[in-house]
Amino acid sequence: MSRRLIVGLGNPGAKYVETRHNIGFMLIDALANRAGISVSRNKFNGLYGTGSIAGQSVVLAKPETFMNLSGRFVTPMSRYFDVSIEDILIVHDELDLEFGTIRLKISGGHAGHNGLRSIHGELGSNQYHRLRMGIGRPHKGSVSSYVLAPFQSEDERDWLGDFVARGCDAIESAVSDGTRAAMNGVNGT
Repeated sequence: MSRRLIVGLGNPGAKYVETRHNIGFMLIDALANRAGISVSRNKFNGLYGTGSIAGQSVVLAKPETFMNLSGRFVTPMSRYFDVSIEDILIVHDELDLEFGTIRLKISGGHAGHNGLRSIHGELGSNQYHRLRMGIGRPHKGSVSSYVLAPFQSEDERDWLGDFVARGCDAIESAVSDGTRAAMNGVNGT
């Protein structure tokens, strides 16, 4: 198996640290901690670290371009590390899944997610893999206010650690078994 580029989407800066939109960053931080990888090297306006997960070579990365410009980081990183589009795994928040739901996906549209839209545009392809981390939709109010707000309900805060841990498990499974095989276990739960 070739090297995998695993990118968690989010926004840089202290005011975004625990927001719903930054679930990708949270997951990369947790996965890096679990795997003993330091995501501290700077390149192409983002942070990355290299190491291995399940015996496979990986690059864990977080763009510092802001969400809507994520493609400007993902594309040069994939070229620099010579990673094929099919070996890119993007971790992102997903409004269309209830909070706590996790789904692996191979290719597809961006469903209005501006980070994915940017990646589609810059890569010129939608064939990369994704880990969709369900954050649910707001009951009322604007979507942008919702995704840029911290996890607020007591239930969300109580389950956030487990949610992130299950996301890490899903990525480890995708790396060790391949995304398609991992989908059976991850998407069935």
